[in-house]
Amino acid sequence: MEWILEPFVVNRRGFGHQPDFVLLATVGLLLFFGLVFLSSASANLGFYRYEDTYRFLKQQIIHGVLPGLLFFYLAVRINYQHYRNLAWLGLIVSFILLILVFLTSLSGDFSAQSWIILGGVSFQPAELVKLFLIIFLAFWFEKKGAEVKDFKKTTIPFLIIVGLISFLIIKQPDIGTLAIISVTSLVMYYIAGAKLNHLAVIIAAGLLGLVVMIKAAPYRMNRIIAWLNTDIDPQGIGWQIKQSLIAVGSGGWFGLGIGSSRQKSYLPQPANDSIFAVIAEEIGFLFSVALIILFIVLIHRGFQIARQSDDDFAKLLAIGIITWLSLQIFINIGGMIKLMPMTGVPLPFISLGGSNLAVTLLAIGILTNISKFTHNR
Repeated sequence: MEWILEPFVVNRRGFGHQPDFVLLATVGLLLFFGLVFLSSASANLGFYRYEDTYRFLKQQIIHGVLPGLLFFYLAVRINYQHYRNLAWLGLIVSFILLILVFLTSLSGDFSAQSWIILGGVSFQPAELVKLFLIIFLAFWFEKKGAEVKDFKKTTIPFLIIVGLISFLIIKQPDIGTLAIISVTSLVMYYIAGAKLNHLAVIIAAGLLGLVVMIKAAPYRMNRIIAWLNTDIDPQGIGWQIKQSLIAVGSGGWFGLGIGSSRQKSYLPQPANDSIFAVIAEEIGFLFSVALIILFIVLIHRGFQIARQSDDDFAKLLAIGIITWLSLQIFINIGGMIKLMPMTGVPLPFISLGGSNLAVTLLAIGILTNISKFTHNR
């Protein structure tokens, strides 16, 4: 157990330099504004369902912020190199968690089989799986070294591992998470030194699989149709994108004011997937751009930490974490402003969801720890 306790002994063998304070300040601002925006977006729903305007804000603090800050603190204190020892265990746990969601005794009454309920507490295993897979791939690619270019020794096992996890996520179904995991894994493989022709084979196989998934479930095609033509069925498949565009447009330059959104009464999941549309309506274009700039700063600092890392494991781990968060930000906001079809993923630090926020803060803690061992500071 010494490897667990060792990082808590400050300066025992040197603990690197100070962490990236720009990253920390950015995350702090996003977390603060996230709670403010969530309080506004969820107020009507909380009162309607529970006669408690702050019901969902309190839920976010108890199930997301508090455990997330604890995970963040521990991750900042524990040297990132120790995660190598947990890589295989994390992968095995990922498969176990994804299988557990299909046990009806644990999945509860949720319409999608993507939750586990234990001891009255519900959480989404897919959120942990994102991080566990990133840790495993960073460890595995580093260990492969020059063999990362070998099709039989690396590409085929990579396809099997990511393919099995993707299959279990498709069965939930959770296409948004599938997209994030698939693209993040590919980016990490590319950074690790994969051959371009091997990546081309993987991408081609992925596109073929996407076509099969669309044909197997018509609602996926409906999302694409609604994205291409929002007026085709404004009362049906085009409802969410239509209402989100109305919300974004209604905000004007400076917004209607915090708590003054009208569209949150019409938007599906105003505190979850659709929260950016509510934010844009309430704070307007200029302040929405300021929020997006905060996300851009977060992404830039993450990639800067990866670039300045001499350790291949740290570099791949940082790349994986920031790519995952970048994709989640882009998919959520892009869906709300019609840059891409809606896939239903939460906006990091902002959307309601304890599992997502807690794991995101854990990942940021790992990234912060890596920043303590970078060069050129």
